[in-house]
Amino acid sequence: MKITYCKPKLYHIEDMQRVVKKAVEEGIILPRSDDEIATNIRSYIIAQKDKKIIGFTALHIHTKTLAEIRSLIVDENFRGLGVGKNLVLKAIQEGKELGVQEILSLTYSKEFFEKLGFIEIEKEKIPEHKIWADCIKCKHFPICNEISMIKKI
Repeated sequence: MKITYCKPKLYHIEDMQRVVKKAVEEGIILPRSDDEIATNIRSYIIAQKDKKIIGFTALHIHTKTLAEIRSLIVDENFRGLGVGKNLVLKAIQEGKELGVQEILSLTYSKEFFEKLGFIEIEKEKIPEHKIWADCIKCKHFPICNEISMIKKI
């Protein structure tokens, strides 16, 4: 099965929203408006099979030393094939190229990120602007059961 990975174009936003819709409704991933995705389109990496988006993630830069893996999603029909792993590895590589030193993830999938070299950290170690800029939009805020993980690169 040939899966390709690349940077999305603005016309991909509608398909990206389709892929993430169920996870957003379930509160697993924060909702992002089309405009917010467009503003941050350069931070995304998409996975495609036969030109159809089957997953994506974003590498969001917080500071000159810290980035975050965001909105990691893989279409249910393509899970277990290494798509999520490849998306994260590509984001880590991008972080290295940009010169960040650590990559953060807030996740419900601790084991997945552990396999990729992330370690759990206390939520108190997350920069405050992250909490207030994103977490306040979550339907679970302020009772958060996501796990904070970080990887030094």
